[in-house]
Amino acid sequence: MTKFKDRLSQGGILIADGATGTTLQKAGLPTGTAPERWNLENPDAIRALHRGYVEAGADLILTNTFGGSRPRLRIEELGDQVHEVNLAAARLAREVAGEEVLVLGDIGPTGQLLEPLGILTYDEAVTAFAEQAAALAEGGVDAILIETMSDLKEAKAAIEGTRQATGLPILVTMSFDTHGHTMMGVKPAQAARELWAMGVAAVGANCGRTLSENLEAIRQMREAMPQATLMAKPNAGLPRMDGGQSVYDVTPEIMVDYAQKFAALDVKIFGGCCGSTPDHIKEVSLALQG
Repeated sequence: MTKFKDRLSQGGILIADGATGTTLQKAGLPTGTAPERWNLENPDAIRALHRGYVEAGADLILTNTFGGSRPRLRIEELGDQVHEVNLAAARLAREVAGEEVLVLGDIGPTGQLLEPLGILTYDEAVTAFAEQAAALAEGGVDAILIETMSDLKEAKAAIEGTRQATGLPILVTMSFDTHGHTMMGVKPAQAARELWAMGVAAVGANCGRTLSENLEAIRQMREAMPQATLMAKPNAGLPRMDGGQSVYDVTPEIMVDYAQKFAALDVKIFGGCCGSTPDHIKEVSLALQG
């Protein structure tokens, strides 16, 4: 905990890693297979994923556990292996990161709507997130990142669950991918105000649609909460299909151009999401850290 907060309090920008899912697909992960399955079945591929970003200059990497909650793993017939999947992921990331690179335990949405729109209760969500966070903490992560959230209620359930399980710092990012707000109608300023008030270590935006839309979301968060520590992890643009493959057109050079714009908004952590590669992270690291 002290290690992460010490790094966060230092000057300069921390460089996060890039995409997990699209990178693993390039490494041979079959379409439709949960990336988390490879934590147990193909650990060498997960080590290679992390090693690529560490060698590119990332200061922090995410565990391969975006879909690691019980509701999400149940869909993949891994619901009885929540602890094993998350513990293995954390240990693999920690092994590659060593002591110099930070490891964030990655928690994504459950994939279900909370009541009253869906059948998942708030308490059930809290329990699921606590279970996942406990395993990630046991595996040696430095902090917990709750990411790609659309519903503030679910984000708050994830924060509550994480705090029940561990005292690690918590970061929260939401995906503003629907005309300037999340799929559930949350606007950047609202997210910044409500999440920062919960005492998290950082708030921000990830995934989304375009770099420019993510930049605008961060600008609104900065205006709403000037004192907040901000994180941005945008996609490398929107994918297009070419020969049956998803192709992202944002080059490392374009990512660098935008990274500098995010830096101008005093973003503390910057990395990439879907479509971004070690090449993107390497160029961003060189540009922002020299």
